[in-house]
Amino acid sequence: MTIPFLFKRISGLFLFAILLSCSPSNMPSSKPSVTETDNSVTVGSMENSILKYVNAHRRSMGKEPLQMLDAASKQAYKHSSNMATGRTAFSHNGFDQRIQNIERSIGRSSASAENVAYGSLTAKAVVDVWLNSLGHRKNIEGNYNLTGIGVANDRQGTIYFTQIFLRK
Repeated sequence: MTIPFLFKRISGLFLFAILLSCSPSNMPSSKPSVTETDNSVTVGSMENSILKYVNAHRRSMGKEPLQMLDAASKQAYKHSSNMATGRTAFSHNGFDQRIQNIERSIGRSSASAENVAYGSLTAKAVVDVWLNSLGHRKNIEGNYNLTGIGVANDRQGTIYFTQIFLRK
């Protein structure tokens, strides 16, 4: 692929994705791909693929891979689901509460951040969009060792993505 073609392709992805990045402290399916049972979650293939692409990028920079954390994935899924159903706006509203909920399970973390996005994107495409945004890239490349990823669809099939980053 030539550079102009890649640039057009990546630029086109921005037209189909809306995203937000937050770091305040130190192919689509019709069903949610994270399922909850009691206090645990089962992470689906979309979340695992996002983790694979994020960790491939981190490895290319000599950074340690992120480990998936159930408590963080549960909170990420709840946030994506709330955005998909309109219970909350597409935003980072409730971020501090999500981190507090996670810390009840794992103890205090030393740093946390969050990326959100929505659109008709594959796992690779959402990671590419995040990597082409300064704030999102900073979170992906940050000094974190744990992550949680949650994906939910609205009734029209639009996918809402949340990735939480933590340092423990």
